[in-house]
Amino acid sequence: MKVVVAGATGAIGRPLVTALRAAGHQVYALTRGGRGAEIARSLGATPLIANVMDRSDLLRATERLTADAIIHELTAYRYSPPTHYHAPGLLRTNALREIGSKHLVELAERTGARRYLTQSLIVGYGLRDHGSTPVTEQEPFGRIPGDVNDGIIGALHEAESSAWRAPGIDGIALRYGLFYGPGASDTFVRALKMHVFPLPKTVTGYTGFIHLTDAAAATVAALEHGVPGQAYNIVDDEPITWGTMFDAMAETVGARPPRRIPARLLRLTSPLAAAQMLDFSIRVSNAKARAELGWKPTYPTYREGLPTLVNATN
Repeated sequence: MKVVVAGATGAIGRPLVTALRAAGHQVYALTRGGRGAEIARSLGATPLIANVMDRSDLLRATERLTADAIIHELTAYRYSPPTHYHAPGLLRTNALREIGSKHLVELAERTGARRYLTQSLIVGYGLRDHGSTPVTEQEPFGRIPGDVNDGIIGALHEAESSAWRAPGIDGIALRYGLFYGPGASDTFVRALKMHVFPLPKTVTGYTGFIHLTDAAAATVAALEHGVPGQAYNIVDDEPITWGTMFDAMAETVGARPPRRIPARLLRLTSPLAAAQMLDFSIRVSNAKARAELGWKPTYPTYREGLPTLVNATN
């Protein structure tokens, strides 16, 4: 297929372009130019210089383009996920999921692309304690009126809805867990080695993680085999707590265990991070992705995946 990837030079974009190329697909990378265009070329993709948030600029840059699929992987997180609700990267990412999604769906319509895949996240199920029952794609997803996280969740809901409501477009949503691995964990590894990455003293909630390599492979599988109008949870096989992951990550890279601080202090200094660690607990099932996409994680748990951090830094 001829595939346009928006966000091709980001954390998941780079391994995704590599995986798409390995699967025989022709890749066009939407980038704002400069270093992004150089990276796209080095990955074997053809750069398309445009600002997705500027509809006229996007349409101009792709005026003669035809494509089979569009993949939306854009975020504005420069180094790592934000820790505050009003962080500029978070607000820009919300806009990319709301306004940018509309522009990319229009691009799919104009280029003749029938497949449209969008990045979503498991936090869209709501930043609350979901209990011990595995959460499937049948659970409510999207806006929760009155929730302090409504801006984040609403943007995810809009990204998914944009994928599904356009006539003639086979929309698919990928609800990723928390990315880790080379390129996704670099900031955390540096902070752990400097002993400046804090965790709350209280027990943290469960969540789903996914190695970047596996996230890219699942995305290619969804492109090729995903059912139109469906969402897929893309997580590994074992939900774990933040404490388990980052204690293990520190040990893997030869750092001291993360320092523990009072929960109230974490809520003051990093309220969004605190909400994800303390208020959010979810055990997400990947059974649907395994069954319908013919995919399974190469790194089924953090135990197999974390050693790739050592290999990347050696």
